[in-house]
Amino acid sequence: MVEWSDAGLNSYRDVTGRTYLDCLGGFGIFNVGHRNPKVVKAVMDQLRRQPLHSQDLLDPLRAMLAKALAMLTPEGLEFSFLCNSGTEAVEGALKLARAYDPARQTIVAATKGFHGKSYGSLSASAKAEFRRPFGPMLPNIEHVPFNDLPALRDMLTSCRAVGEDVGAVLLEPIQGEGGVNIPDDDYLPGVRALCDEFGALLILDEVQTGMGRTGKMFCCEHYGVAPDLMCLAKAFGGGVVPAGAVVGRREIFERLFDNPFLHTSTFGGNPLACAAALATINVLIGDHLPERAAVLGERMLAGIRDAVRRFERLVVAVRGKGLLMALEFCDDAIGFEFGKQMLERGILVSGTLVNARTIRIEPPLTISEGEADYVCQSIGESLAVLCHPERSERGERSRRAEPVEG
Repeated sequence: MVEWSDAGLNSYRDVTGRTYLDCLGGFGIFNVGHRNPKVVKAVMDQLRRQPLHSQDLLDPLRAMLAKALAMLTPEGLEFSFLCNSGTEAVEGALKLARAYDPARQTIVAATKGFHGKSYGSLSASAKAEFRRPFGPMLPNIEHVPFNDLPALRDMLTSCRAVGEDVGAVLLEPIQGEGGVNIPDDDYLPGVRALCDEFGALLILDEVQTGMGRTGKMFCCEHYGVAPDLMCLAKAFGGGVVPAGAVVGRREIFERLFDNPFLHTSTFGGNPLACAAALATINVLIGDHLPERAAVLGERMLAGIRDAVRRFERLVVAVRGKGLLMALEFCDDAIGFEFGKQMLERGILVSGTLVNARTIRIEPPLTISEGEADYVCQSIGESLAVLCHPERSERGERSRRAEPVEG
């Protein structure tokens, strides 16, 4: 029998009572930890008052959340559409981009990008295994290599030359599912400049990188770039209620002003989700979690690099920003065995895009210093066992040790 429960902000517990430090974090859901008491209280209070709204009545929580997002997001993003998930946020952004200028229907995204699995989002994603079973994707969606400004310029130029001008460029600031691929510092500013030059909107998918994950509230702030549309979800609901949003500039949302029913969601912006999102924002700001992610991310990256120093034949690269980190291995099999060794030491990690070659380390932003150090120690021990299976008794000793609280 498999049964799980939360065990504090940063861990799970199984039916035997053993705890596991969560370094997967629901692929970025648990930025404020598991069952953060402030988020749970806000949701429970709202549940007793009104779980779901009647669609024709004004909902003050929805207005409060939209105002909070206008204040929190980069300058110029004033309006929000609230939804339930990341793929819905991307769908909303794609529709808004095409409605903004119907003469510019082409969307450019990046190879190795992932934006969700509903039809429009999947069309913009770049994982062949997810796309092939469903036949032709949406038309007028092109892909260029990530972190390649000349390739993007060539695509924008070619589309203009054949009369299919690009309406929007859709990117993750850091590709999460694609392998925690971090661009050069000049990439996003260069993309912003190209979008301005060619009259295209810039859509940033911050579903995984947002809400403090990378050491800033939003990853684009590292690069001084403001998008035209921003997609949020995952940690946006505090790990308690599914919630998402697309936030954008007024002139883009104005296309919906005459008929707001062009794009709607029955459950989007419901009172429980709004309560969770508002509480999450308060926790992130009040507990300085983005700043904490920056400091602990540097500590963990240094610890991970030190742990892998003797195992270069297994580990190809270590990379990360804030508490979005990854180890890239020489092949899938090594990554899979590494994940098993970490689980035996009471740490949950996972691969990317059903691929174990790159293993993510993505703990809650509430992880303690002691827990962070234990993760780094366990990485070294797991790699040692992979290199020298006869040393597995060391793993037995580690499995009996609980992560140390900071």
